[in-house]
Amino acid sequence: MADDGCRLLRTDPPGMGLRIAVLGQGAWGQTLARLFGQRGHQLSTWSRRDGGDPVDLLASRDLIVSAVSMVGVEPLIERFAGHWPAELPLVSCTKGLDARRLCTPSVLWGRIIPSASLLVLSGPNLAGELEAGLPAASVLASSDLALARRLQQELSGDQLRLYTNPDPLGTEVSGALKNVIAVAAGVCDGLGLGANARASLLCRGLAEMGNVVRALGGQASSLYGLAGLGDLLATATSPLSRNYRFGQLLAEGLSSGAALERIAATVEGPNTARAVLRLAEREGWRLPISEQVVALVDGEQRPRQAVQALMERDLRHELP
Repeated sequence: MADDGCRLLRTDPPGMGLRIAVLGQGAWGQTLARLFGQRGHQLSTWSRRDGGDPVDLLASRDLIVSAVSMVGVEPLIERFAGHWPAELPLVSCTKGLDARRLCTPSVLWGRIIPSASLLVLSGPNLAGELEAGLPAASVLASSDLALARRLQQELSGDQLRLYTNPDPLGTEVSGALKNVIAVAAGVCDGLGLGANARASLLCRGLAEMGNVVRALGGQASSLYGLAGLGDLLATATSPLSRNYRFGQLLAEGLSSGAALERIAATVEGPNTARAVLRLAEREGWRLPISEQVVALVDGEQRPRQAVQALMERDLRHELP
């Protein structure tokens, strides 16, 4: 996207901030709308639950922020196809993998609407903490670093500090797969296996995430940034994390369905685990933690058996 004539720099009236539409009004979408509103931006919101046609928001906006759940991404993109204004930037905040196409949200956006200027927002951003007024940092990733830096200045605030990087794919894959590892960490803590076991699991989980990031063409450095290690540390240790709580409930003996009913909100980890395992089977990768998470979710393995299966794997060198 060219610097001159950029939609992002045109607001009307002057001094009133960007005109932003936030798509999706779950916990994260609502939090982002509140934070951006506090920065003085003009906010409009849309959700499938509230109804209305999201296409109506496109013509008069400087920025679209998508925070819909993974299952809602493709239907939303298909609705926008053929209507997306030239040079209108899109920030994708969805964390997951598409179960049918086996790709990240921004890849899906790019395939169907190649004219969209894409960015990815990800990091350790538990909505409950931000709602309580606590600070957080995240990364804004895009191949268009000039655009990312402009948005970094516009969207960063006292509560949410944004960094930039040039690797949207690695950022997205890291943000998606840490949910799978968080489920496993919840199981580990739910069984009371201790800090040593959890630390070992997170280290091996980070290595598993890295194998996928590198194989898909992402940058290894993203794995150790806010969207990788940063998000993993938050999501795999906090009771505010739905994926972590889901794992704890599995450890207590609840079925996958009963655990999801207890949480009563979107939990991306199980579907992401299934998607990455299908990808692994196609590409010939070994992802032992993801394999055990899927077996647990599908009721084919019990929590202690899953941990035992990981401990009984062949001894090997630590590094790839």
